[in-house]
Amino acid sequence: MMIRSIALATALLTPIASVAQSLPTAPYLPLEMATKAAQTAVEACAAEGYNVSVAVVARSGETKVLLRADNAGPHTVGSSTGKAFTSASMGRDTKGLAGFIGAKPENGGLRDMDNRLVIQAGGLPIRIEGALVGGIGAGGAPSGVIDETCVRAGLDAIGAE
Repeated sequence: MMIRSIALATALLTPIASVAQSLPTAPYLPLEMATKAAQTAVEACAAEGYNVSVAVVARSGETKVLLRADNAGPHTVGSSTGKAFTSASMGRDTKGLAGFIGAKPENGGLRDMDNRLVIQAGGLPIRIEGALVGGIGAGGAPSGVIDETCVRAGLDAIGAE
């Protein structure tokens, strides 16, 4: 009787184990990497004399890390988060997206698609081994190009593309 019970339990549970093993897996950005990228970006801007905020978001757009340098302006938090969100959502740099919209007025509707989008230089997608896993954005330097240079340093620090 005991052997029959064990055999029955094994037979019933085996399909469940097989299903669980076949579930898809998705690449993601670990917190440690996100933190390193953000810290490096803040330090890169600080080395140039700029007090910025840097945000890193997951592929879902949810904020993973937000660092605000001492004396960074209050607007920099929303700017950096919006740029990171935009890069993760669109899978491209925010400077290029701004140019894309500016060059083709028919794409202007992208500005109104989601109120979290910030279409201004300073945001980059985070790709690890070709997979889009998030976005990083900075706000607070005198130009978006400088913000972008700082976040590029963050990506380089974690080996992102």
